[in-house]
Amino acid sequence: MSSQTALPLVVLLAGPSGSGKSSLAARTGLPILRLDDFYKEGDDPTLPLVPDSADIDWDSVRSWDAEAAVAAVAELCRTGRTTVPVYSIATSSRVDTETLDTAGAPLFVAEGIFAADIVARCGELGLLADALCLRGRPSTTFRRRLLRDLREGRKSVPFLLRRGWRLMRAERSIVARQTALGAYPCAGTEALGRIAEAARGRSVAVSS
Repeated sequence: MSSQTALPLVVLLAGPSGSGKSSLAARTGLPILRLDDFYKEGDDPTLPLVPDSADIDWDSVRSWDAEAAVAAVAELCRTGRTTVPVYSIATSSRVDTETLDTAGAPLFVAEGIFAADIVARCGELGLLADALCLRGRPSTTFRRRLLRDLREGRKSVPFLLRRGWRLMRAERSIVARQTALGAYPCAGTEALGRIAEAARGRSVAVSS
């Protein structure tokens, strides 16, 4: 994908956990901003809990620093470079920082389960090329998510099973919420097509 655009715009890539956002972002060949790196740390007193549980609700947007994420997106669009945290989901902590450079790319992809929550703000700031929400079969998403989380040792097995079951039941409502926030719902093939179109310099309208 190539373009002569001087300053990049962002494609926000949302979708339920396990929907394939990271894999699809990698397939675009564009720079990637991992929005999960803006999670709050595990000792933050503002972290929400799952109702009737002692589990932290990492699927609530209140577990995430939206302001810092928007600031990083804005700096990338303005200068092509920014410093971002490196977050360990296994330890619920920021373990490092790194520099992300768009290297002259016309777009970059900002992917994460809370990407839809910053669609409106990025649109207001004039940063947005497109906003997408990956959707698929809840059973497939459950399986993909569990295998990934077990492989990466993200949390304890009981926690992952509780979370996975809860998210599978809620998946359709998660997609509906992200769509209502302005992310266009689609499967991976269509998402890749829209990103390629945007990278060719065409104006892609964000669904409302």
